[in-house]
Amino acid sequence: MFSHLFVAYVFIYSCLALIGIGIILLLLMKISHNKELRHREFYERKHHDYFVYVQAGLGDERALKLPPGKLKPLERRVIQDKFIEWIQQFKGEYRSQIMQLCRDAGFVEADLKGLNNLNYGRRLGAAYRLGGMRAEEAVPVLLQMLRNGKYSSLSIVIARSIAKSAQSSADVLQMLRYLLGHGKPIHHLAADIMLETGLDPSGILMELLNDSDPALVKVGLVAMWGQAVPEVMPVLGKLVGSEEKDVRAEAVKLYLSSNPALKDETIVQLMSDHDWEVRAAAAKALGPLHAAGSIPLLVKALQDSSWKVRHNSAESLAALGETGFEALCQAAVSGAGIQREAALQRIELVMEIEQKHSAIEQMVAYNKKRLIHDRYFGVKQAVKRLTGVATVGGDYSA
Repeated sequence: MFSHLFVAYVFIYSCLALIGIGIILLLLMKISHNKELRHREFYERKHHDYFVYVQAGLGDERALKLPPGKLKPLERRVIQDKFIEWIQQFKGEYRSQIMQLCRDAGFVEADLKGLNNLNYGRRLGAAYRLGGMRAEEAVPVLLQMLRNGKYSSLSIVIARSIAKSAQSSADVLQMLRYLLGHGKPIHHLAADIMLETGLDPSGILMELLNDSDPALVKVGLVAMWGQAVPEVMPVLGKLVGSEEKDVRAEAVKLYLSSNPALKDETIVQLMSDHDWEVRAAAAKALGPLHAAGSIPLLVKALQDSSWKVRHNSAESLAALGETGFEALCQAAVSGAGIQREAALQRIELVMEIEQKHSAIEQMVAYNKKRLIHDRYFGVKQAVKRLTGVATVGGDYSA
């Protein structure tokens, strides 16, 4: 019994000792961090005149000089961080001059050596700064590191640095291959990294969309969102018929978001696709496209096995004016099961939302839909009539 008590006491005191050591280490780290911040502020004030000199000399033909005297490591880091900040802000000749100043000061060379440091944090910092300095000479080394290393936070930093520093689209594509080669579902992250390149993104997008690797095609499709690149539209049209499920679904969403003039056979093909993601994307687009001729297809889609397809179809029907709304009401009255449920849910939502509008046009639209609703379901107390608003029909002689 006493031996068990002794072990328990030893365990408790050991835990207390470890907690105490942890608290002391945290305090020391906090003190060290505050000390570094004070030193950084001091060095920023010390080199204020030098920073003004550099900014004033940008655009001149003469080469910018390095700061005078021997600099301490943290002092050099403060100056380097300021240069990286300017590289991020400036464009053209100004950026090129700051990048050259980083090379002349030995910052690029020092961080290239830092990539071989045994300390993980220092390798991470060196890779980040090389990207910030747009060091094109670091790209081969960074590509080798990305290829040989395991997937980690360092991989993301290295990939981003390659994208910023690369001088050819081949390097960017190779970076994406290595990054996606780990098999991680990071296509959105990879697209975000790719778009940080200083190269023309339209050319890279064309290469991505035409690549035989589905992973790169997915990255290109994700990167297409928010990008106005008319020359890729023919390629996008081909990808709508891709055999790869994810590629086809993403291509359909992009294709429909560009508001093309859809042919009837195209609409029928998309609405009958065997993947629910494609059917859902098509159903969602038909409302904003004002494709009133697709109302029968949307009504039929209210019976789809996918909830998302039924939801998007009902939403598009409600967006197609009184004709679409009446089709919803007909489906709710004559339909059954999931079709009736999907139609009733959207009708209830439309009647609840549209009666809250205050603009005259919106009130007129609501009153028209209310008349259709009352014709199919009768006048109910739950659907309140608006007073003092525009109505359809009636005596206006007063």
